[in-house]
Amino acid sequence: MKVLITGATGLIGRQLCQVLYQEHELIALTRNIDHAKSILPDTVTCINTVNDADFNALDVIINLAGEPIADKRWSDQQKEKILTSRLAITQQLIEKIKLANSPPHTLISGSAIGFYGRQSSHIKINETFTDCTTEFSNELCEQWENLALSAQQYNTRVCIVRTGVVLSAQGGALAKMVPPFKMGLGGKVSSGEQMMSWIHIDDMVNIIVHLMENTALTGKFNATAPHPVSNIEFTKTLSTVLKRPAIIPMPNIMLRLLFGEMADLLIYGQAVVPERLTKDNFQFKYKELHSALSDILI
Repeated sequence: MKVLITGATGLIGRQLCQVLYQEHELIALTRNIDHAKSILPDTVTCINTVNDADFNALDVIINLAGEPIADKRWSDQQKEKILTSRLAITQQLIEKIKLANSPPHTLISGSAIGFYGRQSSHIKINETFTDCTTEFSNELCEQWENLALSAQQYNTRVCIVRTGVVLSAQGGALAKMVPPFKMGLGGKVSSGEQMMSWIHIDDMVNIIVHLMENTALTGKFNATAPHPVSNIEFTKTLSTVLKRPAIIPMPNIMLRLLFGEMADLLIYGQAVVPERLTKDNFQFKYKELHSALSDILI
């Protein structure tokens, strides 16, 4: 199949290209072609505008682009940048799909479990959950998802992927957690009771491939491992795998001073489960946190 990928140089996109390039013709939409060519397989075609792609010839679009949500404090300017970076490219894709005589049959578009907002640790959240908390992460994901879903008007199947905390040796949240733990400075965050819905990078990529290949699937999917854990359990497991103590907690007041409003991502959480993927018999390689962290860090 001919596949257009946005966000191909990101954490998920890079790994996805490594999995897909041998069997599919890949086109990476990127702002920096030289950088993309330096890290992606040689056979990937790199373009920097949607106008460089023939949407009548595409089979699948995988839309992962967007300003990183946790790299900077959430000033009003940064929140606008996070939002518009996702909506702008998605809108461009929708316009090209709309104008195509033979549009791509599938659009797989990113989202996040932040859609659900802060939730009690006692609630298991599947894709039908509607009692979401209205806050920035929820509003961001809702607008992004609704825009992507509008492609269905033009005979394009749409799958929305609500991603949890992606665990990888190549970057992301885990790369920021490991150094202090290795120095013996790790510990629980806030109360430690907040839930963390995580997923191994291999399973994340395999979910996208699964949705791409199974054309009967459509709608919203939680991309998380079947067993979310509390921050305390995550901390203990990471400490065990690294064989380092984890006794220095990070209190709310320090999180607020360091990260401002963005601290909500660390203080609050959700116990999100991949009910739709489980019912579709998707086979997770890493269902348990210990095996996932061991694979990445040992």
